[in-house]
Amino acid sequence: MGAVVRIGGAAGFAGDRTDAARPLVEALARCDGPRFLMFETLAERTLALSQLERRRDPARGYNPKLDRFIGPVLADCLRHDVRIVGNFGAANPRGAAERILALARERGLRVPRVAVVEGDDLTGVLSAGELAAREIDGSMLRDANEIVAANLYLGAAPIAEALGAGADVVVTGRVADSALALGPLMHAFGWRQDDWNRLAAGTLAGHLLECGAQATGGYFADPPHKAVPGMADIGYPIAEVDADGCVTVTKPEGTGGRVDRLTVTEQLLYEIHDPAAYLAPDVTLDLTGVTVDELARDRVRVQGARGRPAPETLKATVCVDGGVLGEAEISYAGPNAAARARLAAEIVTERVGRLAPGLAVRVDAIGILSVLGDDAGAFARRSNAESDDVRLRFAARSADAAEAEILLDEVEALYCAGPAGGAGVRRRLTPRLASASCLIERKYAAPRVTMLGGGA
Repeated sequence: MGAVVRIGGAAGFAGDRTDAARPLVEALARCDGPRFLMFETLAERTLALSQLERRRDPARGYNPKLDRFIGPVLADCLRHDVRIVGNFGAANPRGAAERILALARERGLRVPRVAVVEGDDLTGVLSAGELAAREIDGSMLRDANEIVAANLYLGAAPIAEALGAGADVVVTGRVADSALALGPLMHAFGWRQDDWNRLAAGTLAGHLLECGAQATGGYFADPPHKAVPGMADIGYPIAEVDADGCVTVTKPEGTGGRVDRLTVTEQLLYEIHDPAAYLAPDVTLDLTGVTVDELARDRVRVQGARGRPAPETLKATVCVDGGVLGEAEISYAGPNAAARARLAAEIVTERVGRLAPGLAVRVDAIGILSVLGDDAGAFARRSNAESDDVRLRFAARSADAAEAEILLDEVEALYCAGPAGGAGVRRRLTPRLASASCLIERKYAAPRVTMLGGGA
């Protein structure tokens, strides 16, 4: 068997478990060959939230859990030459890189070479009007008050370049999730940027890793139909990839979860629009010929990916100010609780309709109707629903915080002016972000790699 590259998928979103990397690093440290640890922590709106954080404090704007993700494993990664690649740079990749260098100094470690990949930020490159003209579907950007963030999905080439320059850690902002694995594979195997089938296989490997434990039983479990053992200690995935792009998915020994044809296939199909044309910055991936075979317990081989040239345009996510979300809750319990909750809902909706006629209020009765509810009074129509334990939730979106506060005030007023036994009011006003997708010409992509630390 030829050389194998191993990549551990240590995170699937910004709020993922911070102890997931430890078993991965321990498993990778026992292996030969190139090894990488991949952190995917940047969902669509996460970067815009990071941009808002950076406005408040220019030193911030990267993943707030960076210390907890990286700190516990940095020493072992440097000791065993497990190289780290992650998009935890968010709106401030350079700030994240400087924090990683500080972590190394604080722990008395050798100074790592930390590469910063930038060039995804389109603010200052394209105007609001130019972005609106490139919106894929709808006219949200045309009517937007303020663009909070606009970021291009970069590909794997700058990551491969950074690794080729000797980076121990590569920090990115917005890149395609799968590029976090494809970049290391391009570097390790020397794959050309027009070797479409291998690029497709590497993109597939990244797709299988990008959501962390979703490939090992997370977001899969549905007892008793789909049982997953040991989910409190679920193991995160490792992809073993050979030079021809054959991928074997596994997980660290002794961890919970399961890796089999079912778990891997669910992740394979996750967020796939057209299986024959999954568009990435580096390649168009055709999944229609992919096979998924169980080799042994917790070992699944995935192969057969085919590739075609990359699309002419790149996707960008643009986030705009979406106003505020007002939420307030109150509980009713005991005999006749459902009827009292229904009366509370009637009181609030009637008064808000009078005080803020343009405010559309959603009412959820947790315990009766919430997840499957709607914004059109479904709870009020469930006149025969009974429960002795109801948590009412009221919510409304508005461009005006003062208008949303009217709803919150009316819910709180139920304490004395509502049905008997109302208790436990909680209220909050949360800024909202709305997002749109644009297709951007490649000429606007200008990725750049900067090396910090380690004699850079």
